[in-house]
Amino acid sequence: MSVTDPHPEELLLSPDAPHCADGARVEIITSRPVPLGGPRAMTVNRTLPQKQRSLIGAWCFLDHYGPDDVSATGGMDVAPHPHTGLQTVSWLFEGTITHHDSADNHAVVRPGEVNLMTAGAGICHSEVTTQATTTLHGVQLWTALPDADRHGPRRFDHYAPEPVLLDGARALVFLGSLLGSTSPVETFTPMVGAEIRLEPGASLSMDVDPTFEHGLLVDTGDIDLEGTPVAPTELAYTGVGETLLRIRNNGSTEARLLLIGGEPFGEEIIMWWNFIGRTYDEIEQYRTEWQDQGERFGITEGYIGRDPAGLTWLPAPELPNASMRPRRNPAPIARPEKRI
Repeated sequence: MSVTDPHPEELLLSPDAPHCADGARVEIITSRPVPLGGPRAMTVNRTLPQKQRSLIGAWCFLDHYGPDDVSATGGMDVAPHPHTGLQTVSWLFEGTITHHDSADNHAVVRPGEVNLMTAGAGICHSEVTTQATTTLHGVQLWTALPDADRHGPRRFDHYAPEPVLLDGARALVFLGSLLGSTSPVETFTPMVGAEIRLEPGASLSMDVDPTFEHGLLVDTGDIDLEGTPVAPTELAYTGVGETLLRIRNNGSTEARLLLIGGEPFGEEIIMWWNFIGRTYDEIEQYRTEWQDQGERFGITEGYIGRDPAGLTWLPAPELPNASMRPRRNPAPIARPEKRI
């Protein structure tokens, strides 16, 4: 998925985060609506990045969308666009999306199956809702690549995890390890990603890696984490040092959640539009190469937009005139008082 904001904000993200823990505290990160596309845009709820907290482990971007009536909004139609220095992680709850990229990977993204695209030094791709989709519902995430790996080759991974069945709960672990299940998909920093469903009135206690910070996104359900209510579209954050997370569904319908986590990312990064780099000069170079349709990003073949008169590729916005300033990520400790 692309950031299609006409004036994307520039972010310099840094760790500023000593290893520490301060009990089972929960910080709530609220989402902000962002239109994805043109006049009939589908609205997504963005929880990462935010001024409040920019990274959870290497997870640096989280868009939550739907359930979206494709007949009303047109669904997702993102023409070929570039990425550098990151991995895109696509996870659907409902509907299907076609994926084409410049590494000649062509796939259909389906519910319950993770599709992970590694941009490395540069890639471009397109994403379009399939004709058969009437409702689109899911999440799009990015993870930042560490400096040692960000200039590497393009890659695409697909994995359909087997469900972990528990008393009153069901989990699909698509990255990392959780609840006795381990994903074979390679990541470049230690992390975890899982969809969790809780039956009405059910509780789940999960052993978690104490070196990880975690985020729990609520899609549906009347949920509390460690006794703190978490509303749909909100992301509940817990810092490092925790060994157990307790979730409860207080509602009368099934709840669906997304758990992400990882070791605090110990590098400064700049995010602007669809690029992750380390300096303003790098971002400027990426933009120039994309505008010039340079070799770095290659060519995406197979894109068929829903609008015959639509763009065949997404041009980059203008760079800001102001210099990029550091945005320090808080220490990996939950701050309940920071709920905004």
